[in-house]
Amino acid sequence: MHIPDGFLDAKTIVAASAFSAAGVARALRNLTRELTAPNVPLMGLAAAFIFVAQMLNFPVVGGTSGHLLGAVLVSVLLGPSAGIVVMAVVLVVQCLLFADGGVLALGANIFNMGIVAAVGGYSIYRALSRVIPGDYGKLVGVAFASWASTVLASVCCTGELAWSGTVGWSAGFPAMTGIHMLIGAGEAVITMLVFAAVYRMRPGILEEGRPQPAGPRARPLADVLIYGSIVTAGLVLFVSPFASGWPDGLEKVAGALGFASRSLANPLVASPLADYRVPGIGSLPAATAVAGLAGAAVVFLLSFVLARTLLARSRHIS
Repeated sequence: MHIPDGFLDAKTIVAASAFSAAGVARALRNLTRELTAPNVPLMGLAAAFIFVAQMLNFPVVGGTSGHLLGAVLVSVLLGPSAGIVVMAVVLVVQCLLFADGGVLALGANIFNMGIVAAVGGYSIYRALSRVIPGDYGKLVGVAFASWASTVLASVCCTGELAWSGTVGWSAGFPAMTGIHMLIGAGEAVITMLVFAAVYRMRPGILEEGRPQPAGPRARPLADVLIYGSIVTAGLVLFVSPFASGWPDGLEKVAGALGFASRSLANPLVASPLADYRVPGIGSLPAATAVAGLAGAAVVFLLSFVLARTLLARSRHIS
């Protein structure tokens, strides 16, 4: 659902960028008050996992693929403010280093996949987990919220395209929401499985801002980080080179409705690892794996350093 440059007009770009800047700024202010020391490395790990997971396009139907957004997963585990910041870091790195999403459209992509998906999905999760008690309620809540976050992001994307005059709302809305309802089913399954694994290892992770319980079900934070890093690296090396090459939901709709040609032929900024290719590596699977590892390392470091800075600032203020 990464919008390329050329799909949005100037007024939409400015408005979406302003909303995104305000949302990310608010999230950073909230994190300054809310962030705890154990969540600093977890933010880095979450960013690396989401980056890698978004490389793994899975086939949906009719020659269309989808990939995990991950906004609900991060927001439920670490809080919506952390979810927004992690998603923003991932989307910025994807755009600048890998030409995944347009530079001018970056604000719109952060708004759709970061802010709307994180805040909207988290709100739905909270409501459902309160209505349905216990662990079952958490699983149902995170699954439905993940599905809904994908659909909500697609609706916002459609609105931006329609406001830009790229495609009519009456044609774009059913096409975009229809395919993303199917993609959202994959989002729901993946998010629920990852959430269940993390929650089983460290159930106290949902107690935002409180010390983690030391009960028999809880594993040390180091175990979560180690296992998470192993899984993330394994996905990059052994799965990402074989991800589906079918167009994603937005690309498929753009082709079907005739506005794919509006995408700029050449990116405004030369990305060093465009399309997840590495200069000098002829093997496509090897290049994809190397690019994925590099991207995962970059988003981990950026999120980790940012979280450390915010934590130090909060201690200084207090």
